[in-house]
Amino acid sequence: MDSIRCILKERFIDLKRKPEWLKTPLPEGSEYFKLSHLLKKNKLHTVCREARCPNIGECWAHSRATFMILGDTCTRSCKFCIVKHGTPEDVDEDEPRRIVDSIKLMKLAHVVITSVTRDDLQDCGANHFAKVIKKIRNDVPRTTIEVLIPDMQGKFELLDIIISARPDVLNHNTETVRRLTPQIRSGAIYERSLNVLKYAASKNNIAVKSGLMVGMGESDIEVEELIRDMKDAGCSIMTIGQYLQPSKDKIPVDRYVEPDKFEQWKKFAENIGIEHVFSGPLVRSSYRAEEQFKESSKLNA
Repeated sequence: MDSIRCILKERFIDLKRKPEWLKTPLPEGSEYFKLSHLLKKNKLHTVCREARCPNIGECWAHSRATFMILGDTCTRSCKFCIVKHGTPEDVDEDEPRRIVDSIKLMKLAHVVITSVTRDDLQDCGANHFAKVIKKIRNDVPRTTIEVLIPDMQGKFELLDIIISARPDVLNHNTETVRRLTPQIRSGAIYERSLNVLKYAASKNNIAVKSGLMVGMGESDIEVEELIRDMKDAGCSIMTIGQYLQPSKDKIPVDRYVEPDKFEQWKKFAENIGIEHVFSGPLVRSSYRAEEQFKESSKLNA
């Protein structure tokens, strides 16, 4: 409970500095605390809490969460991300079962699975991703699966392990524009991320998705260049949201982008051929992911 109060206090302080369109209600209600208890009981991590997502109150109140596998400690230290970094613990082989148990209790029709980056593992965690996907496929076959993966060091053989497990959506975020990638994304290479997306898009029966955050020092022209790169990489779904500084030691917000600009980028992306674009100040990669998936599935039917 003390950790929840701490998070609420930090979010309340941040709210005072944000424009009106970025203000969100504090987490509350029985469903929020019920889900918090369930996740704690099942010893599961979520990117919602670890990354201090501004939509946690809304999503948890509606029993929506993004499971974060392979622990809560990342081997990289990106300048925008508050997920802790250091030496991760051993892979938890019982994690797939507990995730499935939670999916059943939450009655999820669509689930998002992400992870910290595990450069310490020979397979970067690819086999664990596959085990989680296969367990969901076997035990709750009606639940559609979206995976939000690290770059797997650009190794196609590791991507094949994940893709062969048959997720419905494969998401890998570019996060920011080409120029800022070396400064902001620890250990990442812009072209490598594009190659991950291109390789996934070359496979059949899988939707490829990527996302970026604005407000980290990029220009409007650079955002449009990134959108074109996503199109060329084969993305059919993309997200654009506002970067929010999660702590004082992370890069500060360069600008708060007004909602009209997000709408302009959405139209630009659609006009060049990206089929499903979700763009807005509070949009996150997995925000309302079930609705994103349903919309893309409906339009592709």
